Amino acid sequence: MSDYPAWGHYIHGGYTQPDPAQALQEYDPRDGSATWRVARGTAAEVDQAVRSAHGAQAAWADTKPLDRGRLLTRIANRLREEAERFAAIEQRETGKPLPQARGDLELAAQYFEFYGGLAPGLEGEAIDIGPERLCYTRREPYGVVGIILPWNAPLNQAARAAAPALAAGNAVVAKPSEFTSVSLLCFAELAVQCGLPAGLLNVVTGTGPEAGAALVRHPDVAKIAFTGSVRAGREIGLMAAERTLPVTLELGGKSPNIVFADANLDDAVAGSLRAFTVNAGQACIAGTRCLVERSLYDDFVARLAAAAGDLRVGAADGDHVGPIITEAQYQRVQDYFDIARQEGARALTGGTVEGGQGSGWFVPPTIFTDAPATARIAREEIFGPVCVVLPFDGEAEAIRMANDTDYGLAAGLWTRDVGRAHRVAARLQAGQVYINEYPVGGVETPFGGFKQSGLGREKGREALHHYSQLKTVILKL
Repeated sequence: MSDYPAWGHYIHGGYTQPDPAQALQEYDPRDGSATWRVARGTAAEVDQAVRSAHGAQAAWADTKPLDRGRLLTRIANRLREEAERFAAIEQRETGKPLPQARGDLELAAQYFEFYGGLAPGLEGEAIDIGPERLCYTRREPYGVVGIILPWNAPLNQAARAAAPALAAGNAVVAKPSEFTSVSLLCFAELAVQCGLPAGLLNVVTGTGPEAGAALVRHPDVAKIAFTGSVRAGREIGLMAAERTLPVTLELGGKSPNIVFADANLDDAVAGSLRAFTVNAGQACIAGTRCLVERSLYDDFVARLAAAAGDLRVGAADGDHVGPIITEAQYQRVQDYFDIARQEGARALTGGTVEGGQGSGWFVPPTIFTDAPATARIAREEIFGPVCVVLPFDGEAEAIRMANDTDYGLAAGLWTRDVGRAHRVAARLQAGQVYINEYPVGGVETPFGGFKQSGLGREKGREALHHYSQLKTVILKL
């Protein structure tokens, strides 16, 4: 770990020495106390990191895919060995209960394990264009991939992009959120200790307008992967378009969660509660628009409110709702409570941040009813444990209401009718649809959005195609 008064960037196998006077302050969301400070990166540090990555990438691309895969698997195993240390770091940065932090770290290890196994299988194909020519395709790395990350699942999100990028033969320069940078800095150090050549995973900390923008604009960055808000994603897309730079964008969501009258009510209540409270609602896939068939509506709402009231909110380790990770987001959720009241919505649970949760940034699970489908709380991403429940009449209206959004990241539906399940899933405009559970999916399942929820896909074999470019070779015989 860094011995400096503030954490430096991790570039070419070592920490830089930061200027403490310019360092950015991190805070523990559980009580708002100041914790670590991290370096404030500028275009100069980004240039240093990209040049280091560019110099290291060619030899990595020439490394046998099987050897690349073995090294990624070694990193996964080492991360598991140090899971408690990393979970403690992420808890301090995000406030998550330790069981949740451990789960995120296990997923990060699984990404490196999964893509370590897939690295030797990144194959082209032979194409028959007649007896006079040999035609085949190759999958080749881009070169240096820039990764810009959010604060809601720091190392999990970093591994989701870095593992397939490295497996495909790229080098990576990552810019974590300035609110949650330390776990990725430590991970980059761990990866080098495992044998990853210096320069292949560099980390530059700082803000989006400074370090993030410099990364997108750097001429030696060949691809950008971004996870975050639609607003920031559009800005990055515009900057990337100036360079005709390929991008993967995983953006926001206002995901519908449809409960039909024939659903298993106990399962639907439990799953719908989880859909909007997982990670204290700080998940792009959160099912925050709960659409319930009218004949079931009153019973379902009463049960969902009772279940939400049983959830524990606070800083104790265990199965509970943790804090909002940044103070600005905590204030944003409160602002939406005011908006909901102005729109005439009724809070069955929550709707306030008062109630003796201590000095941390905690928000109780909140369920709104009596809101029109056009209300802001029913259309805008809040990014907190907040759900609005709306009634519908019949399958056609459920599909129409579900698709009546600018977003298309995820959707859920609950029914015992297998035909209806597949019929509705085919018509929902979302990148992933969960049936009779919410959410579900592992490192193997492709992930991404329709409409304003993004471009490209992360996870699964599909991600390897987004971190490599296709070349066609034709030889006259």
